[in-house]
This record gives sequence, C-alpha cells and structure tokens, in this order.
Amino acid sequence: MSLPRRRLLAGSVLLLATPRLARAEESPGVTATELRIGTTYALSGPASAYSLIAKCLTAMVKQLNDQGGIGGRKITFLVYDDAYSPPKTLEQTRRLVEQDKVAFLFNNLGTPTNSAIHRYVNQRKVPHLFLATGADKWAEPKQYPWTIGWQPSYRIEAQIYAKHILEQKPEARIGLLHQNDDFGKDYVAGVRDVLGPRFDSMVKTASHEATDATIDSQIVSLQAAGCDALVCGIIPRFAAQAIRRVFDLNWKPMMFMSNVSVSGSVVIEPAGREKAVGLITSDYRKDQSDPSWADDPGMREWREFMQRYIPDGELGDNNYTYAYSVGLTLFQVLRQCGNDLSRANVMKQATSLAPMPLPTLLPGITVSTSAENYRPIRQMQLQRWDGKGWVRFGKVIEGAEV
Repeated sequence: MSLPRRRLLAGSVLLLATPRLARAEESPGVTATELRIGTTYALSGPASAYSLIAKCLTAMVKQLNDQGGIGGRKITFLVYDDAYSPPKTLEQTRRLVEQDKVAFLFNNLGTPTNSAIHRYVNQRKVPHLFLATGADKWAEPKQYPWTIGWQPSYRIEAQIYAKHILEQKPEARIGLLHQNDDFGKDYVAGVRDVLGPRFDSMVKTASHEATDATIDSQIVSLQAAGCDALVCGIIPRFAAQAIRRVFDLNWKPMMFMSNVSVSGSVVIEPAGREKAVGLITSDYRKDQSDPSWADDPGMREWREFMQRYIPDGELGDNNYTYAYSVGLTLFQVLRQCGNDLSRANVMKQATSLAPMPLPTLLPGITVSTSAENYRPIRQMQLQRWDGKGWVRFGKVIEGAEV
C-alpha cells in the first residue's frame, strides 16, 4: 500500500535516531532482518468463514515485504489453525510463543478461543494485539494490560440495536438469539444495559452452542413467544440459517444481525438476497456494494491491493475490508516502534495511537488508543439490506451511557 511521503521520511528519521536494537531477551522474534509474528485462526471448523481475514493479512504482509518490510526487517507471519476450539487455541499459542518465539500475537480470532489464552499471554507479557473479536472483556487494561481488541465491542453494538428498537417500537417484545459463550452473552448484556429493569418483561432469550447443527428450534421458539423484534449475536454459519428460517416461517420481526455475520458472499448470498430484505446491522466499514464508494480513494486503494495480491478474492465479503484496516493499524504500530521492537515498546505503541482514519473505515470513524483506552473503534452506523446492498441510515453513533 502506498504511504504518504512525509510519513515515510518521518519513519526514516526515527530509525536513524534509534539505532540500538533491544536486547534479545527483551525482543524474542526480532533479528536484524526478521520480525516474527503469530496468530491462531479457524482455518477449519464452524467459524472457518473468517479464515479469509488471515488470508488477507498474509497478503498484506507480503506486500509490505515486497516494499522492503519495516525498518529493513521482513515480517514472518505464522498462522496456525485452531478450528475454533479453545483447547487447540491454547496448544497452538504455546507453540507460537514457546517454540517459534514470536515477538507478539496479532488478530487471533474468536471470543471463546482468545478467552482460553487470555491469562497465559498476560502472565508471559506477550502483546496480544487487535483481536478479531468484539468481546467487551478485551478492554481491561488494569487486569490484562497485554491484551487489546480492535473492533467495536459486541456490547456496544447491542446497545445501539436496543436503543433503535425502543425508538421505533417502545413496547416491543424482543427475541434475543445468542451463542452460549462470552461472544453471545455480550449481546445480552448490551440489551440489558438499555432496558434495565424492563429486560425480563420485554426480552425472550434463546441460546445455542457453536457446535450445534442448526438453530431452527430456537427461531421457532422465539416466534412462538410473540417476539416482534429479533437481535442475533451469532456467527456466519448460523446467521444464514436464521435469515432463511425467519423468512420461511413468514415471520416479520424487526431483525438485527451481528456485524461480524453479514458478509454478502458468506451470509446474504447463501441465505438468499430476497430473504434478507429489511435486515438491520451496524458497521464501521465502507461496504463494497454501496455505489457511493465507487470512486472513493480509500476503497480504490483497497481494490487495487485486492486485484494485485488476492485476485480471486470476493470483493463482496467484508472480511477483506476488515482485514485491510486492522492490518494497516498494526503497520502503524510497527512504524511507531522504530528500531525498538521489544514487547514492552510494541505494547506501548499499540496503546498510543492518535486518531487515525483508515481507507476502508466510514467517514468520521477513526482508530485511536491510549493507556486507558483499549477500545480502538467505538462508533458505528446503522444500515439496512435492501435486496441489492446495505443502505446506511441515521448518523454515526456510539453505545449507550451506562
């Protein structure tokens, strides 16, 4: 990706000003010519739709290496399959940290899987950066200073949905379908934040396991409970099922879907474009299907990258725009590190990001962090599927004050 000349010159001056390489014991995974980074992803299993993120990040690393790397170092990016299984995640993470000696972990996928390694990486003081999960728990700098999320929290997202429901249907009966883990439970917490004491009388919940075959029975039970609004905190595999089942039942609730499960090619197309009409989600990314971005410089930059490095990539899959932004966030951290790639400095720079717009983020939404702010993105905008693409409505908003 092209970088402003001024930024490149500033980075060069920084490197010249800090020639000392941190001691080897401070910077595993770092040599004069290499920076070794690792991650775990569901390359197989129930959440394998997200494997495209790892594919895109690997391509971004290749592009950066083609351009000379960072500070003269080429990046080695190790991606191990955990099949969305927490025990496997811990096994693969120990391999990365103890055998491969990676400098840090980056964008590991999943709430239950990252939960399995949360304590381990913090005890070993390994930076656990910009996780591919919006669980609210990744923003606890006092208890877990080495772990930081990236995307808006699921809890904030659910608050936004609950606020919109109350504006449109103050007396709604809300169905809440969620995965039975920290990912899904954040949606319950967010809706409860907004409804307060009214939660028990207004909300009917139904949960499922990530390993379940279907969620048909849960959908039927929520319809039978008389729900006229439906909030889904579920992964793509079940999102497509939910859209189809709601349509087939001729049930017409005001329906909200987790923004990590609305990819055009992975969810909407398999479910049926016409069956998803009216579906609401929220996002912080520009959507390829939105014609207003046809000549947008940021999206043009992303499309040029895709054409060169992932020519077979489906541009309608928003996992690619997600990956592009989180990858650029990491590269900015590495530029700020200069020649000091010790784990302590990597973490310091990851939590010292000035507000930064990125090519695939919506206008007005930036990435920023501080020692107290472990939520890099805190804003989103509602959008509705019209049968052809996502149509944004309303303004860029944050979650509820609770």
